[in-house]
Amino acid sequence: MSNSSWVFVLYVFFALFLNLDAFELRKGQKTERISGSAGDVLEDDPVGRLKVFVYELPSKYNKKILQKDPRCLNHMFAAEIYMHRFLLSSPVRTLNPEEADWFYTPVYTTCDLTPNGLPLPFKSPRMMRSAIQLISSNWPYWNRTEGADHFFIVPHDFGACFHYQEEKAIERGILPLLQRATLVQTFGQKNHVCLKDGSITVPPYAPPQKMQSHLIPPSIPRSIFVYFRGLFYDVGNDPEGGYYARGARAAVWENFKDNPLFDISTEHPTTYYEDMQRAVFCLCPLGWAPWSPRLVEAVIFGCIPVIIADDIVLPFADAIPWEDIGVYVDEKDVPNLDTILTSIPTEVILRKQRLLANPSMKQAMLFPHPAQPGDAFHQILNGLARKLPHDKSVYL
Repeated sequence: MSNSSWVFVLYVFFALFLNLDAFELRKGQKTERISGSAGDVLEDDPVGRLKVFVYELPSKYNKKILQKDPRCLNHMFAAEIYMHRFLLSSPVRTLNPEEADWFYTPVYTTCDLTPNGLPLPFKSPRMMRSAIQLISSNWPYWNRTEGADHFFIVPHDFGACFHYQEEKAIERGILPLLQRATLVQTFGQKNHVCLKDGSITVPPYAPPQKMQSHLIPPSIPRSIFVYFRGLFYDVGNDPEGGYYARGARAAVWENFKDNPLFDISTEHPTTYYEDMQRAVFCLCPLGWAPWSPRLVEAVIFGCIPVIIADDIVLPFADAIPWEDIGVYVDEKDVPNLDTILTSIPTEVILRKQRLLANPSMKQAMLFPHPAQPGDAFHQILNGLARKLPHDKSVYL
């Protein structure tokens, strides 16, 4: 596009959209309730609808692992830790396994971190086999269903395939012992061997207190059109390029690095959270896995997520109306991002922002401590409650 064309687009954008956005949304913070079944599901209360028995395992499966490396409390897979803590004091917990609808085995499978903070799940299959052998030897409940009324939190990139490289994960497949269990996992991609039918897909963990501390006054306008901070190439793991993010991130950089509507960079500034709150659109492209914490951050900060990940399965899809709050862009259409985003009518953008401003939407994406009504913990329980009653065929 020529320089004169860019000047015209920028003029129209600033004159017609940003001022309208600042006046109508940031100052008054208008919100819109999610309508239909999604809104009803989002506001469900799981208490009284199910009972969960938490197995008491030796601390080597959970607490001792965390003591060895407290960094696990803040990484994107920390949902397994906080879900355990939540259930221990939750009103859905029962100490009587005979009345339990679900059984939970607290194994921290992603808390073996490299010096750079990346989880290595090589020990996870052995830990999981050991834990299942323990519960099946000491309680009768696993054996009567082969785990069909049990659920596990497996939040790694490729869930219960327990490998950080996709090719190896696919080759390995989901741990056979977990084939009948329900998996709660952040990984979600349609028709993928590492996403089990019936899994509950959840958002990655983002520290709620940290995000709260970076909130800016609602009167500040959204003066950035498109925002992204992150890798475009993973030279260390993909030296030839093209495989990382299936080339989608590289296409973003090559096509829009000089585009004045796009504020994109590999640098991660201290004002990252504040910048997202000043942006209209936040790019959420796939990386090695289809999802990233940007999805959560965008929703929390009211920035319309631009989801670039073909066949992604989004968290709590029956409660969050992703098509209403986000923009889907096929990976092959990344070179046309500027045209796609500038052609969205202002009234459509404003409605997406009103929906994003709904507090219940934000709450469902977070794992706060202490827990709050409608948060991600409760959405997981809602997902489990909707699977009840168990069909008689689950019992052997």
